Amino acid sequence: MRRRVLYAAGWLLAVVVAVSIGVATVTAVGASVRGRGPVGQEVPKDASTAPPTAGPNLVEETISGEFGGFRVGCDGVYAVGVEALPDEAAGWRVVSFEPGPDDDVDAVFARGGRSIELEVFCNQGRPTLAEMEEHELADE
Repeated sequence: MRRRVLYAAGWLLAVVVAVSIGVATVTAVGASVRGRGPVGQEVPKDASTAPPTAGPNLVEETISGEFGGFRVGCDGVYAVGVEALPDEAAGWRVVSFEPGPDDDVDAVFARGGRSIELEVFCNQGRPTLAEMEEHELADE
C-alpha cells in the first residue's frame, strides 16, 4: 500500500513539473510571436528602406474595361495604385481602392448588383493584371 502512495505522489509531482514547463514555454513563445515586427499598413521605421510612392521612377499603365480604369504604377517590384477611375456615366463606382505601395494593389468597382475586382502586380517593373474577378450579388 505504501508503494502505491509513493508511486502516486511521484506521478503527481511529474505532472506538476511537466505542466509548469509547458506553461513557461508557451508563455515565452507567445511573447516572441507577439513581437514579430510590423503587420499590415504600419510604416517602416527606417525611411531609407521604405517602399516607393508615386514619383519620377514610376512606370504607369491603366487597366481599362467596362468599369472604367485603374491606373497603377511600378517602381521595381513595388506596385502603387495611382488612381481608380470609374465609368460614372455607365453607373460604375469605386467600392475600395488599395493605394499601396505593396507587392500588389487592388480596386473594386461596382454597378447595381455586380462588382469587378482587379488585382495588379509588377512584372519586370511593369503593371500586370494578376486577377480580375466578377461577382453577381444575390437579390435581397
